[in-house]
Amino acid sequence: MKQMTETHVTGESVFVDDIALMKNEVYVSYVGSPVSAGVLKLIDFSEVKKMAGVVGCFTAKDIHHNLWGTIVKDQPILVENKIGYIDEPICIIAAESRAVLEKARKLVKFKIEEKKAVLKLSEAILNKQFLHSPLPFQCGDVSAAFQNSPHILKGEFEIGGQEHFYLESQASIVYPDDASKLRIISSSQHPTETQHLVAEAVGLPFHHVVCEVKRMGGAFGGKESQAAPFAAMAAVVAHQLKRPARIVLSKDDDMKVTGKRHPFINYYEVAFNDEGKILGLKVKLYADGGAYTDLSPSIIDRAMFHVDGSYFIENALIEAWVCKTNTHSNTAFRGFGGPQGNLTIENIIEEMALYLKKEAAEIRQINLYQKTERNQTPYGQLVENNLLPDLYEKLIKTSEYNKRRKEINLFNSKQTGQIKGLAMTGCKFGISFTARFLNQGNALVNIHRDGTVQVSTGATEMGQGVNVKIQHVVSRAFGIPLDDIHVTTTSTEKNANTSPTAASSGSDINGAAAQVACDKILKRLKQVALFHFSEKKLSLAEEIEVTDFSNEEHLDIQFKDSQVLFKNKSLSWKELIQKTYLNRISISDYGHFKTTGLAFDRVKGFGNAFKYFTTGFAVSEVLIDSYTGDTKILRSDLLMDIGKSMDQGIDLGQITGGFIQGVGWMMSEKLYYNEKGSLISHSPTTYKIPNIQDIPRDFRFDILENNLNAKNNILASKAVGEPPLLLGASVFMAIKNALSYFSKNKQVQLSVPATPETILMELTKYEL
Repeated sequence: MKQMTETHVTGESVFVDDIALMKNEVYVSYVGSPVSAGVLKLIDFSEVKKMAGVVGCFTAKDIHHNLWGTIVKDQPILVENKIGYIDEPICIIAAESRAVLEKARKLVKFKIEEKKAVLKLSEAILNKQFLHSPLPFQCGDVSAAFQNSPHILKGEFEIGGQEHFYLESQASIVYPDDASKLRIISSSQHPTETQHLVAEAVGLPFHHVVCEVKRMGGAFGGKESQAAPFAAMAAVVAHQLKRPARIVLSKDDDMKVTGKRHPFINYYEVAFNDEGKILGLKVKLYADGGAYTDLSPSIIDRAMFHVDGSYFIENALIEAWVCKTNTHSNTAFRGFGGPQGNLTIENIIEEMALYLKKEAAEIRQINLYQKTERNQTPYGQLVENNLLPDLYEKLIKTSEYNKRRKEINLFNSKQTGQIKGLAMTGCKFGISFTARFLNQGNALVNIHRDGTVQVSTGATEMGQGVNVKIQHVVSRAFGIPLDDIHVTTTSTEKNANTSPTAASSGSDINGAAAQVACDKILKRLKQVALFHFSEKKLSLAEEIEVTDFSNEEHLDIQFKDSQVLFKNKSLSWKELIQKTYLNRISISDYGHFKTTGLAFDRVKGFGNAFKYFTTGFAVSEVLIDSYTGDTKILRSDLLMDIGKSMDQGIDLGQITGGFIQGVGWMMSEKLYYNEKGSLISHSPTTYKIPNIQDIPRDFRFDILENNLNAKNNILASKAVGEPPLLLGASVFMAIKNALSYFSKNKQVQLSVPATPETILMELTKYEL
């Protein structure tokens, strides 16, 4: 971590566009559609081809296999005829300078037969324009629960999208090699998918293409699937011109052409008793998938899996649809549908509290998943090793929730032109890919003769610290310092058929694969060590032989502080490595890992969808100016169960960073489109991510120590990449709570994000 931090701060870390230009390298970009829907009739390059410095113009006809898609291959790399959304790539231009490239892009002309576009999710719902509709989840007797319920609430909840806003835009360089081979350097979360899509686009077998990823300047899911088609554009140019080709999108172009977090409109009915115990729940989730399928089926699945949130619901019917609109295809984003599901139940509880005139935190406690009963999800999975009640009880005390509620009641009664709100929300995030085949990883561990180690896995580093966690795994296995271990550039020629670094599983599956490789090597090293400690002599013609059989004395050997310890004897790590090598015994190995225990039946909607759950709670307090709608977070308290932390610095960074990214989505990150469907908030000046003023004035965060996850995950740790983002909901619910003081017991109709404008419009409905 130290080395990575230093090079980031000094500017020495190399990202894709930092790589020096080769002598004959060309710049590549696309030209997008000027309309949201239509039929492409003609592309006119006549003016472009007159320009000095333009070296090529390419269309869908130049692509060997033009359709792509991680789940359904329905999206063209370049439009052939039917246009799905505004700014959709239609053609590619290659030029010898960026200046020429940008001028040339403006000179391309199109003849298009424009069609009527569906730009709003509500319109797609009304027209029943669906890309995907999974089978529902159902448990208990929903009809009976509603028939016998003393209280029923119905509502609609709208959740907006979110821009990834990674600092490094989509970027790839493709180098043609001898014999029609290609080497790609890409900012991608999924090198294997990039390799395969490029190969298909140019008509090469997979083994003629290599994709490398050193690091990304952020990704958050936006480079899981959508990095690949841009690499393919550069590859088409490189393959045809036999010249290196570089594509690096501007921030404006990147924001306009790439997908976002899925907007949702969710409809719900909830049945409950006088105490606030949920008796039954009906939910219909509608996600805006955009023009093409992308990862939407898996995202809507995860939304369905997380509608229960942290709460036991005995009788539930959960239905969902992915809707088709003429907008950019929405895609993976930190949480992957889980936040939209979790937000829905948290919003429902706030509405129940307002209806019953009760404290929302008490209703949450009544409905919490328990340890030995009331611990089965609507899809039949038991919530094991459940610390949700412990997290709740501890945070209620440490956040001084009840005391602060009394203070807020008094403050709001004075009507000073400011209002305060307080809310507590939870998260229970399932860890595993919902597509079971993706739950696998591999690693190659090479020990060198000086005792240092190189490790390569399929994990990609995007600033989340996965390489450091893999270092920790190898360090603990061999008992050597982190500085003696280097995690190398991810490459498909070292680690093939890898899964994307996503679903919070990068450290889990790749760290476990590294452990498998280390264990194989350790078995041989221990046999060499035992032979050494036995002080047996070998003739010149003899060597140490290792077998597949374990010796009980293996258990007495320890690797610690670069020493190999056996009873009262010791040998340095470097000496052992040298002895092993000189006896022609391998000090390298490959490990493969697959997550076990996953058995979810999608047809029945029942089974173990996840290996385990990462859980947490947050309490947030906000202050709203009732004249402007401006909102400040006064204090946030976060508490999470992340198992046994591999690296507390990295984990706390993920918890706080994920929370703040969630806060941005809750409060300010609103996507604005014009009447034609074109994104107009496509730069830092028009799209508001959180800044220093948006961080809680009093920010407290902690982890609850838990060593019970050893059977489920590497070094008893828990994944921490996505779960903290869900806790940003506490800020949104605190805003709703503040408004509820003046809503006269009516439902607070607030959508995500709760911008100052949105809050002010809601306040105008009330008599303050």
